[in-house]
Amino acid sequence: MSLLLLIDILGTIAFSISGVLTAIKKRMDPFGIFIIAFVTAVGGGTLRDLLIDAPVFWMRDLSFIYVIAAAAVIAIIFRNKLSYVRRSLFLFDTIGIALYTVVGVEKGIAAGFSPIICVALGTLSACFGGVIRDILCNEIPIIFRKEIYATACIVGGVSYFMLQYLPISNTIIVFISGGMVILIRLLAVYFKLSLPTIYSKDELNQSQ
Repeated sequence: MSLLLLIDILGTIAFSISGVLTAIKKRMDPFGIFIIAFVTAVGGGTLRDLLIDAPVFWMRDLSFIYVIAAAAVIAIIFRNKLSYVRRSLFLFDTIGIALYTVVGVEKGIAAGFSPIICVALGTLSACFGGVIRDILCNEIPIIFRKEIYATACIVGGVSYFMLQYLPISNTIIVFISGGMVILIRLLAVYFKLSLPTIYSKDELNQSQ
C-alpha cells in the first residue's frame, strides 16, 4: 500500500467519523447518518477529481465505500465512549482536513499543475466535504465563518512546497505539512484566534 493511498484511507475514516458525529447530534436515522458520513468523506475528493479530469476515486475503488461503512458503524456503536462529542468532532475533522490537504496537493502535482493550483486543490479536498455536511445538517459551514479552517489548509499546502527545498524525504514532508494543518487548527482554537471581521459590534448583535 502506497503512502498516498494510506493517507487517503485515514482521511476517509476521520471524515466519516466526523460526519457520523454531526448526524448523531442532529438525531438522524441510520440512513441519514450514513449519507452524511459518505458525503463528508468523499465530497471534497470527488470535486477535486472532477476538476482535474481524473476518475473519481471511490467509484474506481470500492474499498473506500467499505471503509466509510465500517467507520460509520464503529462510530455509531461507540458513540457513548466519545464522551465529549464536540471535542471528538473537532478532533476527527481536524485530522481529516490535514490528511486530505496532503492528498489533494500530491494529486495536483501528479496531474502536472502549478503549486498554486495544487494548494487550491488540497484546500478544496479538505474543506468541501465539510461544507456539504454542514449544509445538509442546516448549519453555516465552518469555512464560511471566522474560524481558522481553510487558512490552516493553505498554510499546510504552502509548507509542502517550501519543504521540497530541504534535503528530506517525501514521507517527512507529508507528515510535517499535515502536522502544520493540525497545529494551526489547535492553536487557533486554544488561543481563540480568528480571521478579522468586517462587521461592527452593532451588526454582530443584530444577527444574534
